[in-house]
Order: sequence, then structure tokens, then C-alpha cells
Amino acid sequence: MDDLVESILDYVRADYTDYAIMINGEWGSGKTYFWNHKIRNKIETMQLNGKQYTTIYMSLYGISNLEEISKKIFIETTQLMDKNLKKYMQANGQTNIPEYAKTGLDMANFFGVTQNGDKIDYSQFFSTDDKVLCFDDLERANVDVIDILGYINNFVEHDHIKTIIICNEKELSTKLKSSNLEMKTFIATYLLDKEEDLSVKTDKPLVEKIQDTIEEVFDKANDYERIKEKLIGETFEYAPEFNYIINGLLMRYERYPELIRFLRENTNLIISTFNKSGTKNLRILKHALTDFKKIFDMVNKAHPNTNNRVLQTMLIFTIAISFEIKAGKITKDKFVNIQNNEEYKATLVSSRVFMDNRQFYIKEFDNNYYYNFKAEYRFFKFIEIYVRTRIFDMRTFKEDMETIINTVDTDKLPGYKRLLTEEYWKITDDQFPGVIDEVLTEVKNGTIRLIDIVKLYAYFNYFIQKGLIDYDLKTIKSVFLNGMNISSLTSEYCDNVDEELDQIAVNDVAIDMEDILKHFNNINATLKDKMYAKKAEEIFKCIPMKMEQFYDRFAKECMNVPIFKYYDVFQMFQRISCASNEDIVTIKEMLANRANMYTKEIEPEMKNIKKLKQVIDDYVTGKETTIKVVMLKGFSKELGNILDKYKFRLGGIKEEFAEEN
Repeated sequence: MDDLVESILDYVRADYTDYAIMINGEWGSGKTYFWNHKIRNKIETMQLNGKQYTTIYMSLYGISNLEEISKKIFIETTQLMDKNLKKYMQANGQTNIPEYAKTGLDMANFFGVTQNGDKIDYSQFFSTDDKVLCFDDLERANVDVIDILGYINNFVEHDHIKTIIICNEKELSTKLKSSNLEMKTFIATYLLDKEEDLSVKTDKPLVEKIQDTIEEVFDKANDYERIKEKLIGETFEYAPEFNYIINGLLMRYERYPELIRFLRENTNLIISTFNKSGTKNLRILKHALTDFKKIFDMVNKAHPNTNNRVLQTMLIFTIAISFEIKAGKITKDKFVNIQNNEEYKATLVSSRVFMDNRQFYIKEFDNNYYYNFKAEYRFFKFIEIYVRTRIFDMRTFKEDMETIINTVDTDKLPGYKRLLTEEYWKITDDQFPGVIDEVLTEVKNGTIRLIDIVKLYAYFNYFIQKGLIDYDLKTIKSVFLNGMNISSLTSEYCDNVDEELDQIAVNDVAIDMEDILKHFNNINATLKDKMYAKKAEEIFKCIPMKMEQFYDRFAKECMNVPIFKYYDVFQMFQRISCASNEDIVTIKEMLANRANMYTKEIEPEMKNIKKLKQVIDDYVTGKETTIKVVMLKGFSKELGNILDKYKFRLGGIKEEFAEEN
């Protein structure tokens, strides 16, 4: 790579040139990155004959006429004359003007607006020996390539400006041959018919005859080669220095210590999978790593102890399937009918017998990307869906991870997770006592989730009844009850208790869970109150200074939650009374709508709603009439309307409301 850099710099250093140079490479291989990070800065720090070079970069992507190229050059050059703009760009680390800013500058010039009142320094336009032009994305322009090269030739042949063209010649050749193909085929067929060659029987197929005629009559590739020979003095083949570029790709994840550590430890896997893809498209790799960040975050959040080998396989699979789909190597539906890892493995086995396209492709995919990489779990449906559809399917994710946890390297899981995620009989006899001791220690220390302690008690009760462990049931129950008390200090409220307890896979004997469940429910109710009290404090403290934040969070988190139950009534009144009159009206209307929509759900807060009404009534009694007082009276009246709903609810009359109202 250093040799390539030096060769390009030698071209720039040359006293006299009447040719341009070309950097050729595949799409996404990092050619533009190479220009920005390896070439441009070196050119701009060069000084020859007392002059410092300036680079002018232009992407031809989407250019539809030559005038647009002239406009781009004008914008890039005139910005150099504006001292303030140049200072701003240097101070902010800007090397290029954004496209939207160029539009503004272009319009400013169009309307005769000058920067700083300076007159245009025309000498800048006539100075050509200190500039280097770089034209990128030649094959992506919407202008005839021959016309563009002729345009560029003016700078090179007549002005002797150092010029670098970056392109993908492979795609350029395809574009030249495929343009107006229907029209070319029609004319070629017509010419063959006129020459009576269509009916003449030869060994050459008709399609080949037509193709030969098209190339003979319309071969712009020949025109391209002729002008290229005149314009381009040297063509450099760009082969990315992958170790350098991969470091650049990984640097964007430096803010995520867990992820960057994992990626750096598995750099060789990334490089190997990239090479096996058979492409040089770094853009796809960049997108694949971005996708993997999402996958890595979700896996670590839901299953923080996931086996490292599984994460490595997920990395390989994410990169591999990204290249297979996005590089156009397969259609998107190749993996659609494979629902899980078991089907994937079954397909691999059947491919030895049946050689249909789908099975053959999957066999080749597996042989290619997992060659010399042994992993029991090699297909992840949630990743395939995410890459193919851009949707992260949470249901499929949970199903995949559940299967992975139950089937992959479970002997490395913590003891309590082994009991909860695999059949206990899969634990060997010599491992079982150690697992039991480990679990008991964690229960005693309260380091396990509260709901998981409940599940584990069911297992221990079962093991005692089966004679698998020699413990007194009373002693075990005491250990678990104390462990639950300690765990409650760090555990969070569990809102899906039934779903969690349904996971207990002990059905052979009836288990006495009453005391444990009663204790759990009491603690869980306390945790619920603690959670909502914290939420109430966070949300209500936004009144009156952060009302937008209050409205947003209340609408998202409190509409069907009896949140007023968890906040002091007098503090609530103080905050509401300090709010603006407009906000008092808005809160009143919001509470009225909420009571209509979630009457049953918010019933537990009605005692505090009644107290709040009483506090407001006491405050406004005897007060001089002001807008604030009128608003508060209206607020109190609406609270009364809300309370009335609970006096006449079908089968739900509250005696305290009936008596006090």
C-alpha cells in the first residue's frame, strides 16, 4: 500500500504532466477512504517550488450533465478565497463542504453576494500548478462516460492540472455494454436480416450473432479505450490493506467497551469471513458490523452469560449472510424456509443425497464460511430475518436464544441456570453435588433474581422428595426465605409471575409452594410500590418546570397505572398550583380522558385523588377570585367527576366514597 501511495505522490511531484492517473477497484473496497485518509493529506502538506498543493475532490455520483461538474469545481475553488470560511473549516475539522452548504454558496454567488465584501481574486482561477483534481465514482455518473473523459481531458491536456480518477472499471465496462440494450438488439437484428445472415445456418447460435453485431456497431468500450489511452497515463489497481481499514471500521465502536473488546479479540474471524465472501466490498462489511452491534447488545442484555463460541458464530453468520444477500450472490429467499438450526443441519445432511438448488447452496454456504470452525449451533433465524428484512423479530430472538441456552455448552453456565434451563438428568452424577452446593450459596447470598429463587425452591423440594439431596425441608425453606429477603434489596418487580412460574418443569409430584409463594407475593408487591414510587417521583417533579417532559412520560407510562397512589398529596398540590393556568387546564383534561379510558386500572389511586380534591377545596375557600383560583376550582370539580365514576360502577361501589360523597 505504501508503494501505491508513493507512486501517486510521484505523479503529483512531477514537474510536467499531460496525463491523468486512475485508481481502479471494486465497489465498496475503500477507494474513497484510501483517498481521504492516505492520499489527500499527504498532497496538501507537500510544498514544491514554494507552493502548497490544494486538492479539489468531486464525486460524479448522479451527475446528469457536464455543467454540474463545472458548478462543483467552482464551489470548491471559490471557497478557498473566503478567509472566514476557510478558518471555520479548519477550526471545526471540516475538509469538505457539505452538499447542502454548497447549494447555499452557489446561490449566494448567483445573486451576487460576496463573502466579507472581498472582490474575487481572479489569479486563483489562473493558478493551476498548485491544484490536484480528484474525480470519484466515474461509473456512477448519469452522463456518457466518453463525454466526461473528454471534459476532464481539457484540464489535463491543456492546463496540465494533476488529475486523479477513481472508478470501478469492471462496472464501467458493464455499463457501456448494457446501455440502450433493447435498441441495440433491434438494430443488430435488422442489420443481420438485411444481410440475410439471420436465416443462414452456422455453428454460431443466433444470440451470439446478435451480440457480435452489437459489439461491432455500438462498441463504446472501444471508444472508451481510445480516450483512456490518450488521457490516462497510469492505472493503479487498488487492493485494500485490510488490517489498516478494519482498524478504522472498529474505531467507531470504541465507546462500547464490551463490543470493541469482543471485535478486537475476533479480528481474525472478521477478516477470514470477509475473505471467504469472495468480494472486496468493505461497505457491506461495515453494515454487517453495525447489524452485529444490535445483535450483540440484545444478546448481552437478555442473556449476559451467553457462551463466547455462540457469539463468535453469530458474528460469522451475520457477516456471511450479509455478503450473500447484499452482494447479490443469492436471492433473499434462500433461507426463508429454514426455521431453525435443527432444520439447517437436517438440510445439510439431506444435501448429500438430494442435490436440489436450495440444499446444494446451503451445503456450499456451510462449507465455505464454517470451514475449520466447529460449532454446534450455526444458523440463527432471528439474524437471518434481521439482515433480510431489517426487522428485529423479538419472538424469534427469544425462541432462538431459549434453544441455544438449552443445547449449547450448558456445563459452562452458572449452576442455577443449568437447573432452570436444562433437564436435571442431563447433569452428570459427579457434577450434581457441586451444582447443588453452588446454587445454595447463591441463594443464601441473595445474588439470584427473586422469581428465580422461587423456581429453584420447587426444584430443591422435588430433589428432597426424590432422595437426590440429603437436606431437611424446613432448613431448606428457611434458607430460601432468608435468601429472598436479601435478593429483594437488588431485585426488580416481576410483572409476569404466572408466565415465569410456568417455566418450572417439575411435574412428577405435588410440591408445597404455599409459604414461598406467599412470601414472594408480599415482597413483589413491595417492589411494585417501590418501583412506582420512584417513577412517580421522577415524573411529577417535572411539574411545573419541565411540562413537556411530564406530558410525554405521563402519556407513555402512567395512563393505565394508578400513579397518584404513590405520590404525596400535598407535594402534588404544591406542584399543580405552581403550574401555569394553561397547564392546569391541560392536566385536568388529561386526567378526565384517562379516567374514561382506564377506569378499572386506576381505581387504587382514588383515595389520593379524593385527598387531593379536599386539599384544593381547602385552599380556594375564601380566596379572592383570580384566574388561578377559578382554574383550581375547575380542577377540583373534574376530580369530583372522576370520583363519581367509582360510586356508580357496576358492582364496584366503594363504601368510603359513598359515605364521604
